[in-house]
Amino acid sequence: MFKVGITGGIGTGKSTVCRIFSILGIPVYDADSRAKWLTENHPDIRKGLIAAFGSEVFKDNVLNRPYLASVAFADDSKTAALNAITHPAVRRDFNDWANAQSNAPYIIKEAALFYEADTAKEMNEMIVVTSPTSLRIERVLHRDTHRNEKQVRDIMNRQIPDAEKIELADHVIFNDEEQLLIPQILRLHEHFILRALL
Repeated sequence: MFKVGITGGIGTGKSTVCRIFSILGIPVYDADSRAKWLTENHPDIRKGLIAAFGSEVFKDNVLNRPYLASVAFADDSKTAALNAITHPAVRRDFNDWANAQSNAPYIIKEAALFYEADTAKEMNEMIVVTSPTSLRIERVLHRDTHRNEKQVRDIMNRQIPDAEKIELADHVIFNDEEQLLIPQILRLHEHFILRALL
């Protein structure tokens, strides 16, 4: 199966790009939403989180996200512990999902932290979606009304800068509201169909 990864920082429009690929009939695996579901429901992840962060990580049998965020992102070693618990389960979940997509010409995995998690090498080709910082902040504040600009910038600062991702990627989609998005996606769609046939 030919696997395409799509990444980009918060507010770049990865989900919009993936929706267009999905309309074209390409299966899309949303790693971030699956990771959230697995973190809430997977028994091994649950055990690992309690062992690493204490029983307070679940409140009334539901994941206490604010508590987990406060302890897991307090320092790099705790963030690494969280990733070590969740990433292998997400990887297995993706592989199971990918094996069920045998009729598709290619598949897409969308994830914000491909390069940070060192999983880009598992894809055949990588796309980075990029947008100007000011536009990204505007989009996130419009979408996530509970956030403020400082919080959005803090998230951006924890992610690898777009310029570095662009150097590492095979393709770039400019979602800057100046260049048309659909023609960029259609060109890549045709490219991936041809590559998958090789």
